[in-house]
Amino acid sequence: MNDVVLAAFTESASVKTQFAREQADRILQAAKTISAAFRDGRKVLLFGNGGSATDAAHIAAEFVGRYKRERHPLPAIALATDIAAITCIANDYGFDELFARQVRAHGQRGDIAIAISTSGNSPNVLKGVEAAAVAGLTTMAWTGSKGQTLAGMVTYPFIVPSAVTARIQECHITLGHVFCELIEEELLDTAS
Repeated sequence: MNDVVLAAFTESASVKTQFAREQADRILQAAKTISAAFRDGRKVLLFGNGGSATDAAHIAAEFVGRYKRERHPLPAIALATDIAAITCIANDYGFDELFARQVRAHGQRGDIAIAISTSGNSPNVLKGVEAAAVAGLTTMAWTGSKGQTLAGMVTYPFIVPSAVTARIQECHITLGHVFCELIEEELLDTAS
């Protein structure tokens, strides 16, 4: 059983290390873009299904609360947390419209939309990105190695080099934490 534990941690670390090496420059640029949006009074909308929905909620909470340093709250909304909106939209318009309708309601030009999908093929996530692009939001995608459809639709694609859902999600939450750290540093350092 120790081999199973060690293999999982080794694989996770390997995927994250490869991702960081391949994506470091884009991560820094995206963090600057998000920081600039927050400085301009804009917000971040995050969305995804299942584990990706909880990743979206987790990162939104880090922005609204704090990550490491004391600061003003940053406006971020996870679109899969309002059960009344979810059930209303799914019932009245269909599940595929779940995120698009909320993006149209809450998103404004200059905001950031972060779509999270391990497969990169979820119809409601794809429609959410389409709605964000039409509304003038800067779009970002966190996906896995098979997520070319989603990645091809956004300004900032982040493709984890794995097809294993667990490894992709582990990398996504680390990416979210790195964004939080970079953005806090950027905003607090420029404020002082």
